[in-house]
Amino acid sequence: MKPMQPYILVLYYSKYGSTKEMAHLIANGVESAGMSVKIRTVPNIAPVVTTAEPSIPAEGDIYCTLDDLANCAGLALGSPTRFGNMASEMKYFWDQTTSLWLNGALHNKPACVFTSSGSMHGGQESTLLTMLPPLFHHGMMIMGLPNAIPALSNTKTGGTPYGASHVSGPRHDQNLSQDEKILCEAQGRRLGEVTKKLLISP
Repeated sequence: MKPMQPYILVLYYSKYGSTKEMAHLIANGVESAGMSVKIRTVPNIAPVVTTAEPSIPAEGDIYCTLDDLANCAGLALGSPTRFGNMASEMKYFWDQTTSLWLNGALHNKPACVFTSSGSMHGGQESTLLTMLPPLFHHGMMIMGLPNAIPALSNTKTGGTPYGASHVSGPRHDQNLSQDEKILCEAQGRRLGEVTKKLLISP
């Protein structure tokens, strides 16, 4: 049986499309570093269940499984801001990962986080920080964005040392700025480069 090719998992939840666009830019950065990538999302949570959602969405990226997460060599995790926290859909997914925590499936694997909010002060940095505790508990190694990337200092929109971010506007219709795009791809490339080094180290 052919061994599985190492890959980085880009896992996100997106309501209006901004976080999804960021996920694909980060994936581009990962691939530019010579790493394979899987892009996955999580399903919506309905307050009242009338009909079950299909296990495979009708369109877009497919839903993440625990195997997708367990077998990744690195992780980029993204969620829109919800009052300074990650979205409940993403939190619900991580609440189901106890089995991976028990067997140390994610130990010593690099990870980074990214987010999008409607306003500049909509809680981006606190949201990024709320995504970190599950990763720490899983024994992952956390990576941010270094100030060696000029766009981090130049940006007038999103972008933080804790991870890439985007200001989508009150109607969530603002496109990613050039600096935001650069930071997304740079974050993915850095994750890919570090993951490659870890894979080849003895």
